Amino acid sequence: VQLQASGGGLVQPGGSLSLSCAASRRISSIRDMGWYRQAPGKQREMVARITNRGSTTYADSVANRFTISRDVVKNTAYLQMHNLKSEDTAVYYCNLLMMSGVHYWGQGTQVTVSS
Repeated sequence: VQLQASGGGLVQPGGSLSLSCAASRRISSIRDMGWYRQAPGKQREMVARITNRGSTTYADSVANRFTISRDVVKNTAYLQMHNLKSEDTAVYYCNLLMMSGVHYWGQGTQVTVSS
């Protein structure tokens, strides 16, 4: 399984960006999909996750600013990011967790928040 992430870029503080993550093929045993990020010199952290039933989890730092959604038919997860802050600058990775416990990772997309 390959995950293709897209949508990163440069945005000013307070701006918005949307990320998408598409699986290369239809997958029947997905437990959940999510987004993680890693800033320079920091550990990778969970940003948001969505289960196959639509339940969502957010990091406290992005709650009420980011929204994760998922198109089950397209096996695609989306992350809408609003009111972006400089501390949101990081490489964002999409993640797929299978029912078996196996994780798949996308290649990462850079998000830079700067004036």
